[in-house]
Amino acid sequence: MENEALLEKFDTLVQERNFQELAVYLDDQLITDIAELVREEPEQASIVISHLSIGRAAAAFRILDFPDQEDIIQSLPAGKVAELLNELPADDRAAFLGELPSAALTELLKLLDPEERKITLSLLGYPENSVGRIMTPEYISVREEWSVRQVLDHIREHGKDSETIDVIYVIDSMGKLLDDFRIREFLLVAPETMVHTLMDDRFVSLHANDEQEEAIQVFRMENRVALPVVDDGGVMLGIVTIDDMLWIANEEHTEDIQRIGGTEALDEPYLDIPLFKLVRKRVGWLIVLFLGEMLTATAMGVFQDEIAKAVVLALFIPLIISSGGNSGSQASTLIIQAMALGEINLADWWKVMRREILSGLLLGGALGCIGFIRIIIWEQLFHTYHGHATLIGATVGLSLIGVVLWGTLSGSMLPLLLKKLGADPATSSAPFVATLVDVTGLLIYFTVAYFFIFHAGTIPKGL
Repeated sequence: MENEALLEKFDTLVQERNFQELAVYLDDQLITDIAELVREEPEQASIVISHLSIGRAAAAFRILDFPDQEDIIQSLPAGKVAELLNELPADDRAAFLGELPSAALTELLKLLDPEERKITLSLLGYPENSVGRIMTPEYISVREEWSVRQVLDHIREHGKDSETIDVIYVIDSMGKLLDDFRIREFLLVAPETMVHTLMDDRFVSLHANDEQEEAIQVFRMENRVALPVVDDGGVMLGIVTIDDMLWIANEEHTEDIQRIGGTEALDEPYLDIPLFKLVRKRVGWLIVLFLGEMLTATAMGVFQDEIAKAVVLALFIPLIISSGGNSGSQASTLIIQAMALGEINLADWWKVMRREILSGLLLGGALGCIGFIRIIIWEQLFHTYHGHATLIGATVGLSLIGVVLWGTLSGSMLPLLLKKLGADPATSSAPFVATLVDVTGLLIYFTVAYFFIFHAGTIPKGL
């Protein structure tokens, strides 16, 4: 309701061309409401940003999706673009510019103040998915020989230029990180206390070349709002804050979900991405999975004589392969999520395999019993299997145990194998695992049937 009122008021003021009142009105709104207004009225985005104070314009711009940001930059005059980019925090500015084509990046870099350009180029010089890309050089640092009084005076003078003052960093004359403190530790001691007397040299830092996913795990384990970033020599380069980590974690989670679903990660909102680009991101996996499923037909062709001799076996093919695919998809999803949360790593492969062997046997046993009982009941009610229900039921039951066991093993080991090879574990998506298990499930099913029925020479007549 509030958003509707904001939208209605905005439209009214624009139509009346009452831009002075519009500027006052917009500055009174929440930043999140401003961002929502931009999404609702994309063609009016430049008007919204132009009539906000520059600080609030930058705050709204930084939480927009990249396509919205790009549209705004393209619609604003060069002077306003320069003002906006120079006002953005260094990490958010680098994140936006890093998404642009090189030609556009070059042009926008020219609009930055010399110092901001230097900072931006240094951040863009780090690998795309590294911690260095998302760090900010705007932090509060103090010296170990200072008193707490000097620290607090320094914070009052320079705190407004810092990304956060929740954490204060102690560095030496060469810029090497020595320790960090939450600000409350300075507020709760006497002003004459010397900083070095409070130091315990216990701090956690990130390296500029660390993967962003690794940084997410460190934040989760250390429960910090900010962490320092250092180079190989321990010199402090900047900080990474929890809001950046939450943004990265959300993007990683979204990409993983899309890959698990059997598509390439979308780099734009679903409704904004062009249709042919959406199709292109989906068709690749579909072709791969289709080619994989063609192996299912090949596998059935190998056993076509056996199927002809006992047509009843074909009735249970969907049951067998779907059970294996489902168990594999379950295992794959659980392992990928556990890896993303840092609950398991490559060294835990044997623990994972052992658990999945037991799980596969128990799950397969449960499904096998249900399948066996179902066949017996149908025989009693409808005489479907002409007196051979026990033989057919045993074949289906044992096949389910084997297929489900194989599905759980495949689904759990594939993500770990891909991680070992340096690939994204989410690539072992549920459809990929299901396709793999479909083919191998048929081989398991007909192998069991061969030994139970055909090899023993007990092909049931009438089936």
